[in-house]
Amino acid sequence: QVQLVESGGGLVQPGGSLRLACVVVGEYLSSFGMGWFRQGPGKEREFVATIDWSGDSTDYADSVKGRFTISRDNGQNTLYLQMHSLNPEDTAVYYCARTKSPGLGSRWHWQYQYWGQGTQVTVSS
Repeated sequence: QVQLVESGGGLVQPGGSLRLACVVVGEYLSSFGMGWFRQGPGKEREFVATIDWSGDSTDYADSVKGRFTISRDNGQNTLYLQMHSLNPEDTAVYYCARTKSPGLGSRWHWQYQYWGQGTQVTVSS
């Protein structure tokens, strides 16, 4: 059974940084593209970033481009999201997700096959 387990969320002040991690259990991470999504209070789930199986190709939402970096360590079966210059609009539950293919993931959440339970990120002074 495939499980995705996120960690690294928490409370951070505006301008601060956090690094989220997503460990994949039950299969080899290297076979699939991966993505990060987030869902803020009263908002729909939205795309944040995606990465292909090798880590060579990435895509970001405009709202996080230049501030967030998605990466992966296939040897450790772990996906990361490094977040800098956080602002209150980044407050959300962050989810990692696995695609159905090795390529770059979609910006549409319904095209992902497995999801983690989410980790809360709160940006507040």
